[in-house]
Amino acid sequence: MAKRDYYEVLGVSKGASEDEIKKSYRKLAMKYHPDRNPDDKSAEEKFKEASEAYEVLADAEKRSAYDRMGHAAFEGMGGGGFGGANFQDIFSNFGDVFGDLFGGRGQGGGQRQRRGSDLRYVMELTLEEAVKGVKKTITFTAPATCTTCDGKGTQKPEDVVTCTGCQGSGHIRMQQGFFSVNQTCPQCQGRGKMVKNPCGTCRGSGIADRSRTLEVTIPPGVDTGDRVRLSGEGESIGSAGQAGDLYVEIAVREHAVFQRDGADLYMDVPISITDAALGKEVEIPTLDGRVSLKIPEGTQTGRVFRLRGKGVKPVRTSMIGDMLCRVVVDTPVNLTSRQKELLREFQAIEDQHQSQSANKKSFFDKVSEFFGG
Repeated sequence: MAKRDYYEVLGVSKGASEDEIKKSYRKLAMKYHPDRNPDDKSAEEKFKEASEAYEVLADAEKRSAYDRMGHAAFEGMGGGGFGGANFQDIFSNFGDVFGDLFGGRGQGGGQRQRRGSDLRYVMELTLEEAVKGVKKTITFTAPATCTTCDGKGTQKPEDVVTCTGCQGSGHIRMQQGFFSVNQTCPQCQGRGKMVKNPCGTCRGSGIADRSRTLEVTIPPGVDTGDRVRLSGEGESIGSAGQAGDLYVEIAVREHAVFQRDGADLYMDVPISITDAALGKEVEIPTLDGRVSLKIPEGTQTGRVFRLRGKGVKPVRTSMIGDMLCRVVVDTPVNLTSRQKELLREFQAIEDQHQSQSANKKSFFDKVSEFFGG
């Protein structure tokens, strides 16, 4: 019987990427593998067909030959490499694709290296520290190599013996129906060694909680939610594998004057009624020191003035933001008799010349129109 096109078998195009081919094969293999379809010859044949197609298309050299000559490229070789082959050959490829489901890779793939967990440390910074960068010393407790036994699990070298479960390899072969895959040895947790008289501190694991102190360099421009990674400073699992990473997560405290939005800083500038009406040059703070802000005559509350380049340079860009100053006219309270007298005099003059206020005239015109004149 003529073989079906391998691309058609996997349901992918001829230009499919390696990931697309693997993803399609994973789906078909899970659907048709014999453990899920006992005594179903049709499913078994489809599983073999998909595995044969994957074995060719996942290999760049075989795929190139197949693209040029089709199935003829493998005549005399038992089809696509599976004709007459047993299930062990098929499941070697299957284990490579599904190794994460079985705690290891298929035969010939080697044992996947274990890795410690990543850890998170939340560091609070002031706005000034976040904008300008800072060095901070942190102290935390996390699993690390046991100092009592130097990570060996015992203080006597002769107490470390080869694991009888895996004979020192760190993994065992598991037979699951038709499957034969490697799995981390549950007896020694992949170490290949066992401890007869374990260390009293770490109980033979070689790992114990330990307080650690590190100096962390925070780059300029970080903001809340940014993270600094310290490679290899996370959970340690000793000689059994690689240590995880430590992620220092930034949390910027609220500032008394400024609010940050990306690269820009915002602040409210309170001014008196007279300063707003007559204009004035006021001194305001920035993160680089004090600067003068000119308030023009007749400034209305809510007006925003922009100071270029007085904001923040975020950690991922070279552009510096701006400072945006919103004017807030401060209504005076607790007036003296003299102040009230002057304001009443001003009020009387203002009432006589109401037409001079464009905003007020516009407002009352709209009110009059709303109520029908």
